Amino acid sequence: MTAVEQMLAPAQREMIREELLRSLGKLERSLKAAGAAARPRDLEQDTVGRLSRVEALQNAGFTKNLEAREQAQLEQIVAALHRLEDGSYGACNGCGAPIPFERLSIFPETLACSACTRGC
Repeated sequence: MTAVEQMLAPAQREMIREELLRSLGKLERSLKAAGAAARPRDLEQDTVGRLSRVEALQNAGFTKNLEAREQAQLEQIVAALHRLEDGSYGACNGCGAPIPFERLSIFPETLACSACTRGC
């Protein structure tokens, strides 16, 4: 068991794992719904007014941006789950110190302690 693993009690590790899995499921459902909503639409001039077409294009852009952010967050969560499995979860990528449980419980996918995040 690594020093970082010893810092987290088994109940804390399980709580974080459950939160990561819950977030993963939520993001997967959201990405699936966004994918269905982002399907191309027929924007013929005679069926949709000019402003409606602009709004439809803007909404498609917003949906695409949201999907990109959610995909990035999903990848962070999957990486955190892998770190939980391999024993490296909870170690700061910046300084190597254990990340406090309080921070991990709020940001379970975090890679850095608050000091390294602030750039101190």
